[in-house]
Amino acid sequence: MRGIQVKEYVSGPHDLKVTDLPDPTPKPNQYLIQVHAAATNFFDLLQIRGKYQHQPPLPWVAGAEFSGVILEAPKQLASGKTPAFKKGDKVFGAAQGAYGAKICAEEERLRPMPKGWSFFESAGLMVTAPTSYAGLVQRAGVKQGDYVLVHAAAGGVGLAAVQIAKAFGATVIATAGTQHKLDVAKSFGADHLVDYRAKDWPEQVKKLTPKGRGVDIVYDPVGLIAQSMKCTAWNGRLLVIGFAAGEIEKMATNRILLKNVSVVGLHWGQYAVHEPETVEVVWKGLFDLMESGKFRGTCYTDKEFVGLETVPEALRALGARDTWGKVVVKLPQEGESKL
Repeated sequence: MRGIQVKEYVSGPHDLKVTDLPDPTPKPNQYLIQVHAAATNFFDLLQIRGKYQHQPPLPWVAGAEFSGVILEAPKQLASGKTPAFKKGDKVFGAAQGAYGAKICAEEERLRPMPKGWSFFESAGLMVTAPTSYAGLVQRAGVKQGDYVLVHAAAGGVGLAAVQIAKAFGATVIATAGTQHKLDVAKSFGADHLVDYRAKDWPEQVKKLTPKGRGVDIVYDPVGLIAQSMKCTAWNGRLLVIGFAAGEIEKMATNRILLKNVSVVGLHWGQYAVHEPETVEVVWKGLFDLMESGKFRGTCYTDKEFVGLETVPEALRALGARDTWGKVVVKLPQEGESKL
């Protein structure tokens, strides 16, 4: 097969090369999948440089998020259960090796492609959608009438958060750093738009809430919790999702006390270890939203990336923050004109 293998750590995506590789061999409990589309993630940029918290042993095929078609299914799972998928089923998932024509994955790393969705739309679902749902629903208890501040609202988790908050009846205030990204957030349902490059953005946010009381929930994948405290309501919930700005912030805990707020973290990847039952609850909720038309794919469409050779360019664009949503690379199959 063709794939992007990392034999040694590189300085950046421009060093990645597509080469001929042996097809992966699935373990007894794994599926073999033909990859039709692969999504890019910020952690890919760290991993290829050897700077991520989870580094597979060299050599390995880069990429972790994909959609495709089952080529081979295991006869029986390690649990003794009958496999949920069969040859020919369309799935999306997350496993090491998405930047390759074929990939192996365990059943818990896969989900059935939503009805009516394309490979392109489905490839970027596995990481961002459940992160936003678990954060807003499980951790922050979003409900009808809440005012929700979504930072970096045009990003992958941001656009997911905008849609989920709206589906639960909240009013969404979206922040982003360019007018184009603010327009994208609006097209996904955001009610109000704020440029967080403005020095007075917390005051702008506060004025958009009833009687200037502040927002009920802050969804923060950037690292703006301390500043967001200025526009948080009494009993507010602040969600720590990540630190895309690059610095892990520190904050004065007396402010948490004075406003009676909760600051909670969300580490979606660890739910499979500590709360596997919640994983199923989250995915059921997401599929309900998708089937009712309240959640749609968040793929970047300003430019098309087709073929494994375009992965370095896609990763460069992602790293430069020139994109919005999920940057997905299409991997056309023989005789296939459209994904």
